[in-house]
Formats: sequence, structure tokens, C-alpha cells
Amino acid sequence: MIGRLRGTLLDKQPPWLVVDVAGVGYELEASMTTLVALPGVGESVSLFTHLTVREDAHLLFGFAREQERALFRALIRVNGIGPKLALAILSGMDETAFIRCVMEDDIKSLTRLPGVGKKTAERLIIEMRDRFPHWEHPGATGQADVATVPSAGKERQDPLADAEAALVSLGYKPTEAAKMLSGLDEGLSTEAMIKAALTKRMAG
Repeated sequence: MIGRLRGTLLDKQPPWLVVDVAGVGYELEASMTTLVALPGVGESVSLFTHLTVREDAHLLFGFAREQERALFRALIRVNGIGPKLALAILSGMDETAFIRCVMEDDIKSLTRLPGVGKKTAERLIIEMRDRFPHWEHPGATGQADVATVPSAGKERQDPLADAEAALVSLGYKPTEAAKMLSGLDEGLSTEAMIKAALTKRMAG
């Protein structure tokens, strides 16, 4: 099991990133919450990880905080919630917001997430309420060593197109993604656009 990686961020193309560890490039998929927290390409980074082994692939997921990874692991144990949907949930809201939705039976907020219908939201509320004690550690931040220094490295050519592609990869329809990104400052980075679009979506 690979539980944590520390190395140099080689590439960041949401929702994917590549981390070089002693000459080996590890490709990871991450939530938009984690991607926004990452430093620029060429900077050092440390991430908590989760490895999923399938017959056709080994998939590695990266998280800025240990608590985010814990919630991811709890989510994928819920019937009908796979890694992709779990990342979509974590991209749309952080751990605190998710706990609030579950404890307050906030189905409306949960159904704003891609792939989460009313029945899935109800199942999340029922099953996750009993699982919080098994992964939550009050008082522990679990923060990975993620810098916030902007990178002077090469930026991608079309942040808006990249942001739209990333939102589609999370499960939003192309028309939804375009609507979520409309009106945003085109000078923002891809990650900032995605985060702003997700915030806009959750605000209704």
C-alpha cells in the first residue's frame, strides 16, 4: 500500500497530477480541493494517498489532508459510491461542509453534486452518519506539506477549456460546465476557475 508521497510536482492537469519521487513519476487523481491547494509545477509537494487495485489497473489518489483521505475511504464504502463519485463529492465541498449536510439532512445541497440524485443523497446521509466516528479525529489537522507559493513554471495555454474539461471529468454535463464557468475572470488559473465554478454551483 502506498500511503504517502513526497517529491516534485511535474504536471498538474485537473483532475490529474504527476509527482516525481526519486526519478519515478507517480500519476495521481485528486479532488479539486486538493488541486487548488497544490503549489506550482516544479515545487516540492507531499500528499496522502490511497491505492485502488483493479483487475485492469492500479489507481492512485492524492489528498492534501489526511482527513480528506479518510472521508474518501469512508465514501467508497457506501453502496453505489465509487472513487470517481467520491472525488466529485470532495471537489464540491470540504469535509466540514459534507458533515453538515449529513447531520442536517441537507439533501438539496448534496444533489447539486454531479452524479448525486435524491436516492443517492438519502443513502449517503443514512450510511455516513454512523461512519463519522470511525474516521474523524477531533483536534487533528492532518495537513500534508503542501506549499502555496505560486509557480513560475509553464502555464497551460487555455485555462478556461482545461477547467471545462476537468468539470466534465467530474461528471458535469458540458452545458452545465460551461454555465458554471460563465462570467468568471478569464485571468484566473485553471484550478481557481474550477474552484470558483464549484462554489458558484453549490451556492445555487
